[in-house]
Amino acid sequence: MSGELLLRERKTLIQERLKAHGRVLAADLAAEFNVSEDTIRRDLREMAAAGLCERVYGGALPVVPAANSTLSERIAMAPERKAALARAAVGMIEPGMTVFLDAGSTNLAIAQLIEPDLPVTVVTNTPLIAAALMEKAGVDLILLGGPLNRAVGAAVSARAQRDAELLRPDLCFLGTCGADAAAGLTAIHFEDAEFKRLIASRSRRLVVAITSDKLGTAAAHGIVDIDDRVALVLEGDAPAEHRAAFEAMGADVRMAGGTR
Repeated sequence: MSGELLLRERKTLIQERLKAHGRVLAADLAAEFNVSEDTIRRDLREMAAAGLCERVYGGALPVVPAANSTLSERIAMAPERKAALARAAVGMIEPGMTVFLDAGSTNLAIAQLIEPDLPVTVVTNTPLIAAALMEKAGVDLILLGGPLNRAVGAAVSARAQRDAELLRPDLCFLGTCGADAAAGLTAIHFEDAEFKRLIASRSRRLVVAITSDKLGTAAAHGIVDIDDRVALVLEGDAPAEHRAAFEAMGADVRMAGGTR
């Protein structure tokens, strides 16, 4: 059997492990395949370069779902699940707060559920979210400016970042592409991740509503670590191991449906 065939078989098996178990560890794979950890690390680097996984310390995670979709396309994906998350998250908004709503289809669902007469200031960098709030008389609406990043569906350029530096939101509903207790929150696009890191650093508390397909996955660019400043809203059937891992990092985990 050729070395190249063995390499292909190894990578296929690694992909199967990622699909079945999520995170894989280089040490475990090396022992399973009877090769060195350096060999596995090289395999994972090559797989990451091909878009088949994301490297993290000690191993790899599955890539984030819907990596090449636009915001408009993501809105049409699993709307009932995102609506359930939005119902669980919107109650965290209190009268008088300044709230930042980051780009994201679940955050759009949250905007749609904000009561029209709720006295709150909402800041967003996302035109679709701003449009959902325009007719709500109680909401003071601020839309950050600058060029629109079509892949993200929001303004994330240097101009938007300068505007964000003037903010101090009470709550930031942060969008994320991947979420893992060890890898933290991650984003696909570099400039988007840079903007998210900035607005997260300016916010008193972060709220992230996450569909289960993003759990245990990672994108190329880090946003923030999971810690006690982060509240995570998960779907009611989210795997218990993810909830436990997030709580071990200090996060406030809330489940859609009202449980905590």
